[in-house]
Amino acid sequence: MAEKNTKNAEKNNKKPTLTVFGPETEFDGVLEFSGSLIITGHFNGRIKATGDLEIAKNAVCTVEKISAKSVVISASVRGNIEASERVEICSGGSVIGDIVTSRIRIENNVNFEGQVTMLDKLPEEDLFTCASDEFKQSMVLRSDIIE
Repeated sequence: MAEKNTKNAEKNNKKPTLTVFGPETEFDGVLEFSGSLIITGHFNGRIKATGDLEIAKNAVCTVEKISAKSVVISASVRGNIEASERVEICSGGSVIGDIVTSRIRIENNVNFEGQVTMLDKLPEEDLFTCASDEFKQSMVLRSDIIE
């Protein structure tokens, strides 16, 4: 019984994974991750994540697309961004590309060129039990409602 309690305690105390790409790091390609990532160097490619992403000051990212739970930008990003929870562009940040998210925060002294599409709500359909056409129809974008 004590062994079971120890395993549960270890599971509950497990800290989320945090990875940092340092200022001298240059990455080209497709990056997939599930924890949290901070980029302080140069990134070129595509990012697909289920976790959180931070583009720190002095970083340079040129992407086809960033997909993550949340994205915080304090540097330069060229490319499209999709975040299921939120996007935050901090003072001094620059984004050239379109953003799709549920929540957005843009501070003063930001360069932003693109369009923002707000997700109205999360789909009620379960991705794994419905056909792809049904899932696509369940996605409701606020821009579709406003027209």
